[in-house]
Amino acid sequence: MATIQDVAKKAGLSRTTVSRVINEHPYVTEEKKRLVTQAMQELNYVPNSSARRLRRQQTETIAVYVPRITNPFFSHLVEVMEKEAAKKGYQLILCQTRYKKEQERNFLELLKTKQVDGLILTSIENDWSEFEPYLSFGPIVVCNEYSDTAQVPSVYLNQIEGSYLGTKHLIDQGYTKIGYCTGNHKSSRISKDRKIGFLQALDDAGIAMKEEWFFYNAYSVQDGFDAFRELSKLDDPPHAVFTGSDEVAAGIHKAAHDAGWRVPEDLAIIGFDNQPLAELMDLTTIEQPIDTIARQAMNLMVEAIQAKKPLRRKEVILPFQLIKRSST
Repeated sequence: MATIQDVAKKAGLSRTTVSRVINEHPYVTEEKKRLVTQAMQELNYVPNSSARRLRRQQTETIAVYVPRITNPFFSHLVEVMEKEAAKKGYQLILCQTRYKKEQERNFLELLKTKQVDGLILTSIENDWSEFEPYLSFGPIVVCNEYSDTAQVPSVYLNQIEGSYLGTKHLIDQGYTKIGYCTGNHKSSRISKDRKIGFLQALDDAGIAMKEEWFFYNAYSVQDGFDAFRELSKLDDPPHAVFTGSDEVAAGIHKAAHDAGWRVPEDLAIIGFDNQPLAELMDLTTIEQPIDTIARQAMNLMVEAIQAKKPLRRKEVILPFQLIKRSST
């Protein structure tokens, strides 16, 4: 196996010059770069990328937190991030937190131990104070989820506006008995804000809400099935339901259909995200621009890594769009 010394001998240059070419040192002539490249090709020499990254004190790796990779929203988000990172010479490590605070905290060690150059958070379970001390070890960028106290770049959508938009659509369609199905309404800022927007839309329209029309901890298709079972047992069930996920909406839709309910005549359903599943099942939904979120977040992360400066709060707020289909 060829060594760097063999390359130097073949190119007729010093080992130091070869090392500078390999490590992209700015003060090397084009002729010397050509000689080294030619020698490397003839000898089939491949530089030790790990050693190069170590010398640069960079791993060229970025960690991305996701709560559940089986959720199409997050898998799509990560896929676009990976493509964008690859264009810039970075690779990703996927950290699945499963909405668990301890798991989320454990992954922070990746940044502290210099196994990654930065972290992108697509969800936040802990208080921001848990993340703050780790900013001294590398940049953190937030996307999708957001925090008022996080003094870092963030890419997100105003979830109050999103849920208000969806709820108002149901009201405009004539529905006054509207249920609400969401995920973690206690720790997630997204869930909290969506509930605020939902209730604001009802209040503006003078519509009352019953406590039994709230369904919590719903994330998956199966959770949608379970939510419908609860809903269908009520003496006074809602005639429409706002959900925070196309997966959950799809589960409710399928369960309602299996039970002989007509959608939207007996139960109108609105999802969130506009995943392919929503189009497949013809679900009305609130579209989030996933590709744009992912690209913006990755660009901010690479910018932060390369700048090597303390992060400042920077907000990139993107718009929602209502996608009307037959479920409402």
